[in-house]
Amino acid sequence: MRGDLEWGSIPGLVRSAAERYGGTEAVVEGRTRISYAELGARVERAAAACVANGVRVGDRVAVWAPNTLDWIVSALGAVSAGAVLVPLNTRFKGTEAAYVLESSRAKLLFVTGTFLGTSYVASLRRAAGQGSGGAGPLAGLPHLEQVVVLSDDAPQDFRTWKDFLASGDGVGAERVRAREAELSGDSRSDIVYTSGTTGRPKGAVITHAQTLRAYEVWSDLAGLRQGDRYLIVNPFFHTFGYKAGVLACLMRGATMIPQPVFNVDTALANIASERISVLPGPPTLHQSLLDHPSRDGYDLSALRLVVTGAAVVPLQLVERLKTELGIGTVLTAYGLSEASGIVTMCRRGDDAQVIASTSGRAIPGTEVRVVGPSGQPLPPGSPGEVLVRGFNVMRGYFEDADGTAKAIAEDGWLRTGDVGVLDEAGNLRITDRIKDMFIVGGFNAYPAEIEQLLMLHPEVADVAVIGVPDARLGEVGKAFVVRRPGAVVTADDIVAWSRREMANYKVPRSVEFVGELPRNASGKVVKGELRSGKGPRQ
Repeated sequence: MRGDLEWGSIPGLVRSAAERYGGTEAVVEGRTRISYAELGARVERAAAACVANGVRVGDRVAVWAPNTLDWIVSALGAVSAGAVLVPLNTRFKGTEAAYVLESSRAKLLFVTGTFLGTSYVASLRRAAGQGSGGAGPLAGLPHLEQVVVLSDDAPQDFRTWKDFLASGDGVGAERVRAREAELSGDSRSDIVYTSGTTGRPKGAVITHAQTLRAYEVWSDLAGLRQGDRYLIVNPFFHTFGYKAGVLACLMRGATMIPQPVFNVDTALANIASERISVLPGPPTLHQSLLDHPSRDGYDLSALRLVVTGAAVVPLQLVERLKTELGIGTVLTAYGLSEASGIVTMCRRGDDAQVIASTSGRAIPGTEVRVVGPSGQPLPPGSPGEVLVRGFNVMRGYFEDADGTAKAIAEDGWLRTGDVGVLDEAGNLRITDRIKDMFIVGGFNAYPAEIEQLLMLHPEVADVAVIGVPDARLGEVGKAFVVRRPGAVVTADDIVAWSRREMANYKVPRSVEFVGELPRNASGKVVKGELRSGKGPRQ
């Protein structure tokens, strides 16, 4: 394995890719097509601009933008200048973005202009206030010295991307290389903030060596190779998009085709026109491709590799991807920000049942354990909290010693907060978040397990289950169901089918049909919206 031993740091990886794959197409964005040599030059220019504007080793630099070439260049440029990258969720509102910027004490922010009809600059101004002669443009964010808009124009007190890049023209390549030389594998590479579904987001600190080693492993297990063309729909602010996407492509010389928003028609057009061979993403992405009425009008024959991950991956989905689309490799995986985004992964050659019903085995160099309430290891087949230990476990939450101590035991085991079951072969099946479990008449009910069963119903396209109060049993399940196109299944049909297919305490007592499930940009169902009644309705 090469990993941190060869590259040393992420800027070392960027430079190596530019040299090794120079003429290979690196990024395709609309009519823009750049080679690895050109990408390396753009990143070096962005790094020079960061150096010219006072970015030092260890400073935090944030990026708040969708999947674009500019995201790749600005983020890698900042990291090449020694900065610690802080990716911001594109679904954040201004207040949420301001919280992460202040919590991380970000010095510099790269932000998109308008995305999905929203001005990110305007929303940030409303949340953080207008500058009044201080160090930076936003009064409520005193540590933020500059905001660079990834556009040709910018409001007063903000800089354009073109102007920012030009400001570094006096910084020579030797100064950028000298900055790279200050970094080691133990240097911080990024702070990935958790989704915050269970409270305020916390920043998981990951190093260069952890990142490089983890995604060399990912690339090996997935079988990513030079010549692959990778449609990156997973958002760059998420580890799946940035590290299993951008960095993995840099490692192997694969071509990146970023897609800012998942739209099934756009995805099908990209797959056909760009001869896409690699398409990681959540199960709903692949399901929507399979079910699209015009699918047969697109040439999808180049697709060869799919990597997905979620509590619910229907066996039927794995089989359809292989038989209907002829995809040779379909893999599932499991990870979380606190473990560099990867904990377990299936192996090529695994049986379809293993791929659909588990998230695979611990990646090399790590251990996975399932424990009971008192921390005792449980035997195969018994559900408990999933713990992980190894090189991939974060250095801690950023400036949060108490939170770190609660998450990571003295002997190095990370508490994931996920409930899972290991089989005899060490394959892990995630059954739920600990906080999502509900108790029906004394029995522990895990929504993800119930969802997996409900997804076997031939007329169910998508489903989410939550616990709701019940006078007799304490709590019972409620299912939110998305019907397949043309399906006429009723709530009574679903309940009756469930009684035949699962233990009584697991059976949803009520069913609500919805047009779609509320999901965050990472593809996870936002169950808080379902509980509050704010989720999408039919």
